[in-house]
Amino acid sequence: ASFTISLHKADNTTVTIKLRPGLSPSCRIYVKNVKWSELKIKPGQNVTFTFSCSTPEKYFIAEIQKNIDCVSGPCPFGDVHLYPPGLPRLNRTYIWDVKASTKAGLELKFTTSWLKQIEPGETCPDSISYNINSCIDKATVNIGTFCRNGSVSRVKLLGGVVMSLHLPWHSPLTTSGFNIANRASIKRLCIIESVLKGESSITLMSPNYPLGFPEDELMTWQFVIPPNMRASVFFHNYSLSNCERKEERVEYYIPGSPSNPEVFKLSDSQPANIAGSFNMSLQGCDQDAQNPGILRLLFQVVVQHPQVDENVTHLVDLSKEKNMTVTIHSEGWPSHIPLMSEPICLICKDPRTCDRVLTLTSGAVYRISFLCKDLSRLRITAEKGIGCMDIRWCQRKIYSLSVPKAITRLPIRLYKFIWNLLATDLINVEIMSPSLKLQQHVPEQRCNTSYSYSIVSATPETELNVGVFCPGGSIEKIQMRNNITISLKTFGKGFFNESVPQDLKMSFVPHIKDECIFTVSPNPKAKVYLQTPNWPYGLPPYVSVSWFIVVPSRQTARLGFSKDRMGIACETGRAYVNIKEELLGAEEVVRREDELLPQPRNMYHNFWVNVSNCKPVDKTQLTLQFWVTFADKQIDLGIILAVVAGAVVLTAIGLTVFCVKKKKKKTQNPMVGVYNANVNTQMPGKKGLFGKGRQNNESHVYAVIDDAVVYGHLLKESNGTVAPEVDVYRPFDGPMGSLPPSPPPFSFRKDIKRSSVTEEEPLPLTDADQDTYTFAHQQSGQSEDNGDANKKDEGDTSVPLLENKEQDDLAE
Repeated sequence: ASFTISLHKADNTTVTIKLRPGLSPSCRIYVKNVKWSELKIKPGQNVTFTFSCSTPEKYFIAEIQKNIDCVSGPCPFGDVHLYPPGLPRLNRTYIWDVKASTKAGLELKFTTSWLKQIEPGETCPDSISYNINSCIDKATVNIGTFCRNGSVSRVKLLGGVVMSLHLPWHSPLTTSGFNIANRASIKRLCIIESVLKGESSITLMSPNYPLGFPEDELMTWQFVIPPNMRASVFFHNYSLSNCERKEERVEYYIPGSPSNPEVFKLSDSQPANIAGSFNMSLQGCDQDAQNPGILRLLFQVVVQHPQVDENVTHLVDLSKEKNMTVTIHSEGWPSHIPLMSEPICLICKDPRTCDRVLTLTSGAVYRISFLCKDLSRLRITAEKGIGCMDIRWCQRKIYSLSVPKAITRLPIRLYKFIWNLLATDLINVEIMSPSLKLQQHVPEQRCNTSYSYSIVSATPETELNVGVFCPGGSIEKIQMRNNITISLKTFGKGFFNESVPQDLKMSFVPHIKDECIFTVSPNPKAKVYLQTPNWPYGLPPYVSVSWFIVVPSRQTARLGFSKDRMGIACETGRAYVNIKEELLGAEEVVRREDELLPQPRNMYHNFWVNVSNCKPVDKTQLTLQFWVTFADKQIDLGIILAVVAGAVVLTAIGLTVFCVKKKKKKTQNPMVGVYNANVNTQMPGKKGLFGKGRQNNESHVYAVIDDAVVYGHLLKESNGTVAPEVDVYRPFDGPMGSLPPSPPPFSFRKDIKRSSVTEEEPLPLTDADQDTYTFAHQQSGQSEDNGDANKKDEGDTSVPLLENKEQDDLAE
């Protein structure tokens, strides 16, 4: 097919058809049987040509440039047309080069479709793009590259402009979509007007982006927004030049603001929650000639409906907290930054200071609000530090590791709360869960609660992942060395309902020898799984970990390992597993890394399990898991029979002794009582036991005389015979004091033949030994009641005080 292009001289238009860059001339242009690789048609020419191939769009592009001089003559203002007609279907670029005075302004107004600015290197979805350049004297500034279907409605420029429209070969577009108008001088580089209707977002860049904004220039963006909408500005990428004079800044003109213009640094948080239209200007400075630097800016404007909770503020009281930060952010922060096209959620600490991320620090009270339709897209991450540098000040202090109510009361889901526990080398950390206890998350026993704790012990050289734990297990406390990080992480929305019973606490304790010590007090009906820290990567070299398992008194524990061997080979040192009951003389079970681990065994008392690592050879790691179950203690039938037989034998012996004593009693002499005046009747340090004097009570009367041979051997006559006084009572005629006499020592009644036996030491006297020693005969089967029988502290006077000792003498 042949093509004819006719250009009028007055149109001042040139058409150039040339090969695509980088392609070999395998397709040619024929003009009157002459082959050309490039064809240029100038104003006033009429040219007919053909292509040597059927798909010239693969090889050639067309460039149509129209020069418009607004300096020496009138400008052809109005709609801009795509001229000339009849061009072949090639990728084509229309260029309008408009020269104008710097004292006048030009306006490009887009009529059929507004524009959307894109970054350099990006392409438009329909491959149709506009490029705007401003020409001041001999300098050219790239205002930006734009696609269709955006919000940029007008661009006003100072001086000349070079406007380009890039169309693909298959585009049916027949109009340029803009017109040119003359305006008064705008006294700045350019003004870009953007009309935002409804909820929307727009991204804009400074001229020459990502290169530098012209030195000491000023430009303005005008945002036309419905008065019932709210706009917020966010700077996503910027850099500053090195200024010699003035200061780079951003100025806002907000209708109704008492301080127009509002001036901000590029590093400040920019205004948010702006009601209605506003202007924003970027001002450059005089740059250092030797090291100018680059001023550039990429920013976003987000327009939203006023939120239902716009005027609802939430009190966050952190005034009593120390060393704590609370960050409210979007889900996935900081690794995932929401796309600028996504609906935005803003957190505001005052009506005009809002951002996607807000960090609050301890020691202050905040009133925050949210500009967000869906608060479930927001999260809270908090961090708190607790330190101890001197154990004397921290040892007895217990710290609560629970999430403050100031956080749980917010309508935002807590994502993570981190406690950083810092101490010196000789101070260790103990965490406790006295009521809920902790369960270790293992494959056989997974956590299914709405939150869990991840515990990491760290030094500058190493890091030990102690494990993941959740409430509702058997671990009462964990003692750890080094600095500890505890991270509470939530799953789902249930944490708000379970936040009340948190009982995790911590304290600082003196140095421990193991890297970690677990105290486990299991539920007797549960099977508990425990595993070594740093699972599944293995214990670090030379690390020792211990578990103390509490066994209930009426239970038997059964301990077993989940595999037969440790599964490592040591390069240096030895790895051990030690098991020992907490019982004096208990046997200790020890296994090395080259030995089989113990078979399941019963443990009857509290016991220890210790795992100590060596330095393993490459590609081997020490990972151990063991389990503990409980059962009621079973008593052996043989033991029961032995106990019964023993009871029968003891009963028989008791009956025999009773019968022998009964028989001896019948042959005993009458009971005799003799007073010995040589006995000391005063007991030191026991004054005032009796309220009445000796003359007014019967404390000197003995209740019972059990034996006929009590003191008779002391009354032998000179001829060696004993003359006891029988059945005669002699009243006491000697002096009587206010205190009762003490009873005679037990050795007083020893037989005279005891010379060959070692003399017994008298038993120590107690308060019960203060009973008096004058005897009264007791009738058979009768008891004498002296005083109130209900007063148990006065003793039963019918019980013989010396009966036990005298029966011992009789037995001898």
